[in-house]
Amino acid sequence: MSDMITADLVDLDLSADTKEAAARALAERMVAQGRVTDLTGFLADVAAREAQMPTGLDGGIGIPHCRSAHVTEPTLAFGRSATGIDFGAADGPADLIFLIAAPAGADDAHLTILSSLARQLMNTDFTSALRAAPDAETAAALIRGDGTRSAAQAPGEGVKADASAAQSAVGAASAPGATVASEDTAAAPVAASADAAAGSTASAPRASAPARATSAGADSASDSGSHPGERPFRIVAVTSCPTGIAHTYMAAESLENAGREAGVELVVETQGSAGFTRLDPEVIEAADGVIFAHDVPVRDKDRFAGKPTVDVGVKAGINRPAELITEVREKAARGAASAPAAASGGTPVERAGDSTEGYGTKLRKWLMSGVSYMVPFVAAGGLLIALGFAIGGYKINKAPSVMDHFMWTQADSWGALLFQIGGVAFGFLVPVLAGYIAYGMADRPGLVPGFVGGAISLTINAGFLGGLAAGLIAGGVVMAIQKVEIPAALRGIMPVVVIPLISSAIVGFLMFVVIGKPIASAQKGLTDWLNGLTGTNAILLGALLGLMMCFDLGGPVNKVAYTFATAGIAVSNPSDSAMKIMAAVMAAGMVPPLAMALATTVRGRLFTQTERENGKAAWVLGASFISEGAIPFAAADPLRVIPSAMVGGALTGALSMAFGATLRAPHGGIFVVPLIGNPLLYLVAIAAGVCATTALVVLLKGMRKQTLDSLATGPTANAATTTKEPKQPVAA
Repeated sequence: MSDMITADLVDLDLSADTKEAAARALAERMVAQGRVTDLTGFLADVAAREAQMPTGLDGGIGIPHCRSAHVTEPTLAFGRSATGIDFGAADGPADLIFLIAAPAGADDAHLTILSSLARQLMNTDFTSALRAAPDAETAAALIRGDGTRSAAQAPGEGVKADASAAQSAVGAASAPGATVASEDTAAAPVAASADAAAGSTASAPRASAPARATSAGADSASDSGSHPGERPFRIVAVTSCPTGIAHTYMAAESLENAGREAGVELVVETQGSAGFTRLDPEVIEAADGVIFAHDVPVRDKDRFAGKPTVDVGVKAGINRPAELITEVREKAARGAASAPAAASGGTPVERAGDSTEGYGTKLRKWLMSGVSYMVPFVAAGGLLIALGFAIGGYKINKAPSVMDHFMWTQADSWGALLFQIGGVAFGFLVPVLAGYIAYGMADRPGLVPGFVGGAISLTINAGFLGGLAAGLIAGGVVMAIQKVEIPAALRGIMPVVVIPLISSAIVGFLMFVVIGKPIASAQKGLTDWLNGLTGTNAILLGALLGLMMCFDLGGPVNKVAYTFATAGIAVSNPSDSAMKIMAAVMAAGMVPPLAMALATTVRGRLFTQTERENGKAAWVLGASFISEGAIPFAAADPLRVIPSAMVGGALTGALSMAFGATLRAPHGGIFVVPLIGNPLLYLVAIAAGVCATTALVVLLKGMRKQTLDSLATGPTANAATTTKEPKQPVAA
């Protein structure tokens, strides 16, 4: 395996003045070495990762990084800036810039190597040595750890040691032997990680973390003057970031170092790209507190229930670990409310738990939590109702209950059965919406008042808007109750008796007596407005919904448009206008993936091999009304793909409304065409939007390719012209 970094990937005189220019300069070196196949696509992936969270760190370090399909092998490029470049760190510009590139399908060993480097960036001796490196070869050797590579090491394994041996030498040169011993201790996690990359599984270093942290904490406790035999304070921590390559492991290293200094036993579970090994349940059980430093949901979070918890973003774990340790110790000392159990996996409530997010972001995630749980009820109920109409005709909604009348051999009876099952499923929409909005805000204690508020919303005819209000009120009430200091003896009955009782009573009072009537009036006004939409107004609404569906391809704006449409048909007898809106929304949502699939077919040379493969899958995804099928194309080239998709979506939405196409089912794509009113014109509307988007994408990408080709050949042509000019005849 070739080395991840060579002298050709080092720029000690990085002249860029912005983070985008710095990433481009280092990425161009990767392209020149054959490590990156598509500069533009790779930079788009870097920018997408940077948009999630700034990659600047205190201490003058910038670590732009990403996983990308345009990377052929794990690669690291290093740049040193004399003036500094702003990467969003609190303490100012970065002068050491590490561009980390990992293939989309990188194996665990490679990712472990990169994570080991991320840990070593917390070592000040290592960064000082890089600042003093006289040439590119020396800097590359420091990062690889070539200074102490043993004869047994294969080429390229020096980086797996994460430069720990080389930096031990640096420490030895600058301090007595005690400093060397300390440096060796600090490098232990890195060395363990290196061993894992060299031959054991990628999770081995994390599996050994408890023993490592325990011994470190014990030593520090002894050094800090703790009495012999006194048990040190024990903390378990989880770190994670969106990419799982750099910040995850830097936060772990920073917390471990701070734990040693504070004299506590601190064990970190790193949930990175290379997977993770769960901490031993006995270690968690023995812990006195928990620290979550994360920007993605903590996996299996319920393991840490019942512990005083500090929950912050991953950068807080890097920049202020000592404060986090102090905070969790203070929480434990005063017996603060422990972290509630949470469902494992990436649930909406976990995504809403990042304390660094603004209120607007949290509100959006709370609402999306409710919508995400409601959508399956919409899909199942809507499809069943649509099938009931298809089998039994449009008067099937007047059929008697199948409990009283059901004939096995009559199609109408089966149609009535499907219709009535779908109607029951639809009856859960508003309670589920309200319940899981409250769940997203307050976790399980929010479910009862949320469902009660949603049911009341149906009772008073407040509908979908009432469900939104009930969910937000229920979650807010429960969150307020949870902040009240409760005696330890009563905590056991709080989530089972006290919180459901008080919160349901408050939510019920507000919905019945205070806000129910105004919301019901607003719901009626919205329904009347939809029923009155005709002509130009309807077409403009279709175009607007089409733009929203294609703006972020399954993101919040897309979900707002989809939720608006499903709310209209989430009744047993939806209006004609509501069904037209649903048809327009689904048609527009199918356009982007189908257009990308068509574009890769008719002009494949404008796309990478990976994009052409994604295009094949996009046919099926688009036909199934899964807008996310276009995301890989939008991420690689957003400035050309997203505007093109929005144009096609707006055209399709407007045409669908103009043609009067209707749809009772909230999902299904082309597979529910038989259930659509005016199906042929509906398909024409979709085809028109797909063709428009395809034409724009091909045109814009073709223009970009011509521009790149002219830039590539321009200097050569100019040089040739300059050389020939003296030979041309001169007039007398």
